[in-house]
Amino acid sequence: MTDAPPTTLHHNGGAAVAETLQAHGVDTIFGIPGTHNLEIYRHLVRLGIRPVTHRHEQGAGYAADGYSQVAGKPGVVITTSGPGTLNAMVAAGTSYAESRPVLIISSGLPSGTEHLDGGELHDTKDTLAAMASMTEWSTRARTPREATEAIAHAFEVMRTGRPRPVYVEIPSDVLGQDWDGGIARAGSTPTPSLDDALVRRAAQLLGGAGHPAIIVGGGSRGADAQVRRLAEALSAPVISTCNGKGVLPEDHPLSLGAQIRLKSAQDWLNASDALLVIGSELGDSDLWEGKITSPNVIRIDIAQSQLALNAPARIAIHADAAEALTAIQAALDQQGALAEPSDAAAGDLAELKAALAAEARSDGELWFDVNNELRLALPENTIITGDSSQVTYFGTVHFFPVPSKNSFLYMPRVATLGYALPAAIGAKVARPDAPVVALLGDGALMFSIQELITAVEQGLTIVVVVANNGGYREIRDQQAARGIAPVGVDLHVPDLVALANAIGATGERAANAQDAAARARAALGRPGPTVITLDFP
Repeated sequence: MTDAPPTTLHHNGGAAVAETLQAHGVDTIFGIPGTHNLEIYRHLVRLGIRPVTHRHEQGAGYAADGYSQVAGKPGVVITTSGPGTLNAMVAAGTSYAESRPVLIISSGLPSGTEHLDGGELHDTKDTLAAMASMTEWSTRARTPREATEAIAHAFEVMRTGRPRPVYVEIPSDVLGQDWDGGIARAGSTPTPSLDDALVRRAAQLLGGAGHPAIIVGGGSRGADAQVRRLAEALSAPVISTCNGKGVLPEDHPLSLGAQIRLKSAQDWLNASDALLVIGSELGDSDLWEGKITSPNVIRIDIAQSQLALNAPARIAIHADAAEALTAIQAALDQQGALAEPSDAAAGDLAELKAALAAEARSDGELWFDVNNELRLALPENTIITGDSSQVTYFGTVHFFPVPSKNSFLYMPRVATLGYALPAAIGAKVARPDAPVVALLGDGALMFSIQELITAVEQGLTIVVVVANNGGYREIRDQQAARGIAPVGVDLHVPDLVALANAIGATGERAANAQDAAARARAALGRPGPTVITLDFP
């Protein structure tokens, strides 16, 4: 299906890319203009597409990842060929692992010069193959018409099944070629058909359970209303993975928070006589060497490949989570009265919560105060981003409750460094009215400190709270556990306050956690980014 060609001064391949993006609802792109992609950038302002220019393509990819979660639609990255694309590859791998829709578009070597090793500018051996290894789908368009068709298909792929990144490469000469003006459109994306017999079996198992429990992963984020209704109908406590944090508001009486890594949580889950797992692979990045061993697991997932992964399912439902939960709820309503939780199964939920809190604090005590004080000081609707920092996975995951899905942006599976700051940029671009705070360690910040310049340039009011312990504490702790003297982990940290001020942000030094929280709250009321450092041992 194509539309009539619009009137443009340069009716070329670059226009084909930009106008196809606009036709699919894109109003913002993250990236860096370069010699080979200028024909795309030529058309952005005319079409009302906002370019957010980063200082490294990896930062652009992380920003698009954060944007996709908060905006509820794909983030888009535009890079130049060769090294620009490869710089974005780690971010693509992050989005792939965490199941987030990001479209990466790059210029490529001119037609006919790929694989020649001929010394072209930005020549690399096989960028397309490299990106294919990190994305759900990738292609090289050979004409402007193929470019618009490829982008339309990319949106279709991102809407089908498990959301993941895709990559479209367009030779630099094709971007300058004449285009006929026809815009391709993404087709419809049917979801898997529900198996009514499996739905009835799931409803029977859940309805008759004395100790039902629910695990919500990232694949449940489109079904938060249905999760809440079912949990309340069953009086079933809900525990989440990191990516499912907030699917059930964490102040809800049935919420156990994102505590699934804790042994006491896993022991409780494995004692369940009906354990519903929604949109989670139950991987080691969430379970931390633990296992789900309950024989009464019901799994719902949009990806067929996940239904038997890491924990066998008694009942496996391949479906969209919202559709499956709606059907299960209807079947439960038809069944009539539900079994009352037994005293032993229901237990004392307050006692379980207390046990989880105590276990979380046993290895996260150092990070409790800063997270707790921030939570008390910041608006309820704050979006907080984390990094591969102890203050995040020992701290924010457990001690910063959030009221809704996509309020905590993190990447537990890839566990990259440098995510939190650019993800905060993407979140703020997606929702300018939302308070956005990044809480991370100094080691992680230094991977993407240059993106603070992007935040300044874009006029974004974000707060970056840095837990400064002078290097890579997690690795230092691991070395100590193995009897290795600290090596390569005690690092020189620049004066972050002076550096922030030099960049054009506001830099401040906090005396303690309460002071950091008060400064963060104040910083949300003034324009531009603020960096607040807080020293830790």
